[in-house]
Amino acid sequence: MEDLSMKRSWQSRDWSRFIKLFRGLTFYERFEQAIILTLIALIMLVTAIATIHLISAVWHLVVDVGIDPINQTIFQAIFGAIFTVIIALEFKHSLLVVLAQHENVIRVRTIVLIALLAIARKFILLDMHDVTAMELFALSAAVLALGVVYWLVREQDARVARDAREQAHLEDNPAARCEPERSSS
Repeated sequence: MEDLSMKRSWQSRDWSRFIKLFRGLTFYERFEQAIILTLIALIMLVTAIATIHLISAVWHLVVDVGIDPINQTIFQAIFGAIFTVIIALEFKHSLLVVLAQHENVIRVRTIVLIALLAIARKFILLDMHDVTAMELFALSAAVLALGVVYWLVREQDARVARDAREQAHLEDNPAARCEPERSSS
């Protein structure tokens, strides 16, 4: 019973905090937040429908058809549907982060990660008998390019975080500013 009252208390505090933050926003920031909330609701709806279709397809396979381990197309279709749900959940999560942290844009790293998931889904669905060498090369080049971009963005984020920590350390310790820099030579 105590857990339920704590949960209600937390929810009411969270809701009141949201209202206070919403009041402090400009008209355009309120507009952005409303659009993000609408997108989250739509993604949740699409994800729920995709999950219901996935459950139905798996149920049909198990009960009616029986799982045939030799039929690769069935497994590709099921895993493709699973990846679709995962991609939708990741996209929804990225919007929730933007909403919670009051950021104006979705991080590039998140978009690249979603694109990598979509290409991984495409690789799973590929029928090697129907794909040309150029299509396979193009998909591989896209994965490589997205991987490089992801690595570069991750490195930049790590560098920015490191610089912020160093700046905070200097602000907390004024004596650290007076120390001469040590050369590495």
